[in-house]
Amino acid sequence: MKLTSTPQAPVAVKKTHLHEIHGHKRRDDYFWLRDDERQAPEVLAYLNEENAFTKSVMAPLEPLKKQLYDEMVARQEPALESVPYFKNGFWYISRFDEGKDFTLYTRRKGDMEAPEQVILDCNERAEGHSYYELGEITLSSNAMLMAYSEDTLSRRQYTLRFKNLATGEDFPETIKDTAGAVWANDNETVFYVKQHPETLLPYQVYRHTLGTDASNDQLIYQEDDESFYLHLYKTRSEKYLVLGITSTTTCDCLILDADNPDGEFSNFLPRKRGHEYTVDHFNDKFFILTNKPGKNFALMTSEQRTQENADLWTGIVPAREDVLLEGFDLMRDYLVVEERQGGLPQLRQIHYQSGEAKALQFHDPVYTVFSHYNPDSKSNKFRYQYTSFTTPSSIYELDLDSGETRLLKQSKVLGGFSGDDYQSERLWVIARDGIKVPVSLVYKKALFNNENPLLVYAYGAYGESLDISFSPSNLSLLDRGFVYAVAHVRGGEELGRHWYEDGKLLNKKNTFNDFIDVSKALVAQGYGAKDKLFAAGGSAGGLLIGAVINQAPELYQGVVASVPFVDVVSTMLDESIPLTTGEYDEWGNPNDADYYHYIHSYSPYDQISRQDYPHMLVTSGLHDSQVQYWEPAKWVAKLRQHKTDENQLLLYTDMDAGHGGKSGRFQHLVDVAREFAFLIDLTK
Repeated sequence: MKLTSTPQAPVAVKKTHLHEIHGHKRRDDYFWLRDDERQAPEVLAYLNEENAFTKSVMAPLEPLKKQLYDEMVARQEPALESVPYFKNGFWYISRFDEGKDFTLYTRRKGDMEAPEQVILDCNERAEGHSYYELGEITLSSNAMLMAYSEDTLSRRQYTLRFKNLATGEDFPETIKDTAGAVWANDNETVFYVKQHPETLLPYQVYRHTLGTDASNDQLIYQEDDESFYLHLYKTRSEKYLVLGITSTTTCDCLILDADNPDGEFSNFLPRKRGHEYTVDHFNDKFFILTNKPGKNFALMTSEQRTQENADLWTGIVPAREDVLLEGFDLMRDYLVVEERQGGLPQLRQIHYQSGEAKALQFHDPVYTVFSHYNPDSKSNKFRYQYTSFTTPSSIYELDLDSGETRLLKQSKVLGGFSGDDYQSERLWVIARDGIKVPVSLVYKKALFNNENPLLVYAYGAYGESLDISFSPSNLSLLDRGFVYAVAHVRGGEELGRHWYEDGKLLNKKNTFNDFIDVSKALVAQGYGAKDKLFAAGGSAGGLLIGAVINQAPELYQGVVASVPFVDVVSTMLDESIPLTTGEYDEWGNPNDADYYHYIHSYSPYDQISRQDYPHMLVTSGLHDSQVQYWEPAKWVAKLRQHKTDENQLLLYTDMDAGHGGKSGRFQHLVDVAREFAFLIDLTK
């Protein structure tokens, strides 16, 4: 049954608005859909009209949507519990109780047989809110005080609260618009990051004394360069607090003795544009992950708290052309590094004294592996997490001395799942400029017949490597014959720093070309039927989808664009919009004419033309702080005006959610079921 439309599709009113810069005029007939307060009756009426239209058109798919949702929920364990970890005298466990949407955080003193103490029940905290998200939980050094942050609007604006875990009582003060907190070692001083009220940039750090009025908090640091973000953390040794100051291409760190909260943060190394680094401290040394020796990063050490320059640092892991160094963990006798080679992640242990190194071996064609939480710095038992297209998320404990590996927990998939029924593969597709692009894919063996529906997914921005993982939800596609492919296009960092740089700024079009070339190649190689090719992406991946369907709309039967960043020129010219100024090193600053014209040449909203477009489902969140709701709303309105086909164009705006969609363990599956129903129906 194909989607059918009996109601008339909404037609947005056109109100001409002209933008002019660099002698170029852009006409924006739907500029009026922007309402920063999200209260304008005309705007809300239009969004509700679009939602009603989408609901009406998809009404025949409600049975399929319900079936998909029920399938996905049925695969989940009714109750979930984390692997316990021990820190400062307590065993900590988080869990989902059966029938509950949110996490319960608990601990037991001394051993696992001790009485359970509930330190935070997010189900209780979420009551009365249409949206709830816990930002973070941070405990004091003595483990008796807790700071935690919450967002009930879905704009990633968190309110910081405090609780006495010895008595169970809440402290009276609350601090709004925060973005992270860390305790000093005196168990009464908290440093927190404050967001700018308009741009939401994390730009200030305050010092707060527990039990006092937050209006008296002292401003410790303010970052006036709007391309930088602030974050706080405590070093592995717990001797220092670090204020990290980061932009896309430059980093800075300020250090404070955690035992002297009334002291001043001092600069670890003078800021230099293009130098990215992070710092940690352990065994009386500072460990520095830095790109100074090479683009793919090196690990170095220093015994000095402040540095004049990096020339005196001692190298541990060198920068290499073919290996990207992504992170490290500091254990008792070993350093464990997270690296990436040939597009795949790997873990390698290095003995501090002998320098002997050993890499862990994994056998899936494509997989993801990364460090799990390892709070005990005095241990040589290292926990890591592993998953693949056919392996549910698994937590292992590696004895770094003996090499013995023990499985602590693997997520259960109910309903008779067997990884042996599915095949994963890694392919390399040659793009139009001769560059080889890695592709990860999976399908059900018994249903693979060279005429399968094929869904290609990608992101391709910010140097984010799109590692694959097991998805219980995706089984609903695979079990209906879909081949699911992830295109690791340029703009990510799967093949190292150059892979990112070749897909950003004035090289951004490589991202879109890679995706199109991968799509064509997969069909040509028999991984999907030409008339059953689909594409999906979200956020910056939604920009990719928008650009691709302007360039090659004939390739795709249907696309899903989730919270898509599609009005790139307008957003990047507006410094009042959250995150804009921090994006200049990613997309370019369109106040510069060269960047303006290049961005304009691919901006999905600006490059809409009179042509046929595929079936489209576009989703958004009214309270989205990263991609403002009006971007997809304007995009859909303009597409309706220009497209020359009869294919469906549907916009769904969640009026209660933001960038991440619905909150809660199962509620987000409603959105997934909608998207899958849309795609599955188009295969019939």
